[in-house]
Amino acid sequence: MFTTGSKVIEWIISRGYFGSCPGLERITELLRLLGNPELTYPTIHVAGTNGKGSTTRYLANLLRADGLKVGTFNSPFIKDFTEQVEINGQEIGNSDLVKLGNQIKPLVEQMDNQKEFYGITEFEILTGLAFYYFKNRVDVAIIEVGMGGLLDSTNVIEPELTAITTIGLDHTAFLGDTIEKIAYQKAGIIKKNTPLVVGNISENALKVIENQAFKKNSSVYVWKRDYQTDYQGFVEQQFEKFDFHNHAVKLKNLETPLIGHQQVENAAVALEMYYLYTQKHNLSFDEEKIANSLLETKWPARMEIINSKPLVIMDGAHNPHAIKRLKENLLTDYQDYHVKILFSAIVTKDIGKMLEELLQIPNVEITMTTFNDERALKLEDFKAWQPRIKLTANWHEAYRNLKDNLRSDELLLIAGSLYFSSEVRSQIK
Repeated sequence: MFTTGSKVIEWIISRGYFGSCPGLERITELLRLLGNPELTYPTIHVAGTNGKGSTTRYLANLLRADGLKVGTFNSPFIKDFTEQVEINGQEIGNSDLVKLGNQIKPLVEQMDNQKEFYGITEFEILTGLAFYYFKNRVDVAIIEVGMGGLLDSTNVIEPELTAITTIGLDHTAFLGDTIEKIAYQKAGIIKKNTPLVVGNISENALKVIENQAFKKNSSVYVWKRDYQTDYQGFVEQQFEKFDFHNHAVKLKNLETPLIGHQQVENAAVALEMYYLYTQKHNLSFDEEKIANSLLETKWPARMEIINSKPLVIMDGAHNPHAIKRLKENLLTDYQDYHVKILFSAIVTKDIGKMLEELLQIPNVEITMTTFNDERALKLEDFKAWQPRIKLTANWHEAYRNLKDNLRSDELLLIAGSLYFSSEVRSQIK
């Protein structure tokens, strides 16, 4: 029997992140044993290579402003494991974690004794726990896909609204090595007669998605076609300002404290989803309420300013697609700064492509390090990158040296992995 939430978390993590085989058999069985809680409340499903977490947060704030109790399931975590399961911004508490852990562990042990269900993973158990926790507690739950879509353990819900934020090359060993293959996996969340909102996605990926939507008789709302944003600028290095409009509404001078041009796009996906939700449920679409909800959105390690003087920014960009957007943000919003980067990543990522993208920043200085994760990169594998980048084993020491010697015209960026950002943030914030 578990007596503390930390012991439950320890057990869940011990199950491992990736399963030996993809598929929905294990999560389906666990949810069956729990009485299929995921079917007892409305859900919204959000997929995408990048941007799905921010989109989820924006949408949750918009719906909360209407007085709804909103569950959110996001991953991975940055500060605390429990932040992955929240209701109205409040993480699952210790007592609930203990109670659910004690209910779920015997079921997992039962499944492990059956060949077809053996080996349920950390993420699958967390998914089941979140779905069970939300039962009788929420008016709606926004569920972020873990990886892909088609075979992701969250893809057992019957949502009333879906979204695909972006498509880029990531998790190629699991999802495929082309944009089209990855788009097909993401499109796996599309359900019959269920509206789909699509973000900033290339034409070849969009064709795949729209083809799947057509088969499911799902309406598709596409950025720059069915809804649009007009970027107004970076205000006082604190807010991204923009206008939003679709066929029915126009909102002017909106601001988001989440920095980066891609955050305007993420906010637009959330706004279009929110508009569709309000139409279905006869809720008001109040401009002032919407503006305030966006301004109140927080999401750590997404172009997060963790120190102003000197300027230190943390961003969880962890694949080539996200790194490219990060580079564009630096070149537009911080073009007057000399950029120093403290970088680390996990070995499953295309680290070479990420480094090449960052090295295109003029006069950039990159220090590569490692961190406390068995999947973290090995510095010896990158000796050939010297002297284009510096290598150092101790990120604490590297961070202190870089920060302490930062001039007023320089900024320090911590990037490369959300797992790295999580470790750094927990020890310096």
